Amino acid sequence: MAEPLRIAAQNRRARHDYIIESSTEAGLMLTGSEVKALRAGQASIKEAYARERDGEIWLINAHFSEYAPAAREGHEPKRPRKLLLKRREIARLIGQIQREGIALVPLKIYFNDRGIAKCELGIARGKKKADKRETEKRRDWEREKARLLRDKG
Repeated sequence: MAEPLRIAAQNRRARHDYIIESSTEAGLMLTGSEVKALRAGQASIKEAYARERDGEIWLINAHFSEYAPAAREGHEPKRPRKLLLKRREIARLIGQIQREGIALVPLKIYFNDRGIAKCELGIARGKKKADKRETEKRRDWEREKARLLRDKG
């Protein structure tokens, strides 16, 4: 039986601000001190996004805090990090990015069952204010419905 995924960083705001059409898993090219900071839970992907540069996909604006014991050989906290994907996946993602209104948003960074850091990328379309209100109404109704069923039945 596989052990559950250990989530190191999560972007909860992404599902509020975007309609996630699909998601894909990518590896991360990290230095040793970045992995240690990630294992210590010192990473944030709130303002992060992914973009294409030179035929590769890069994670931009992800913040991995400096790992204090590795201060001398440390890393730059907000440096761009290369995402490891197969060539066919990269071509598919680049094609989707170039369409109007599509963004690549990191949803979470986690360690798989082998202990390797992975990034779940969401292919997302921005929500408008009305979409956000509709989502909130639906969530409130589901909550109310669950409450009614629990109390009555």
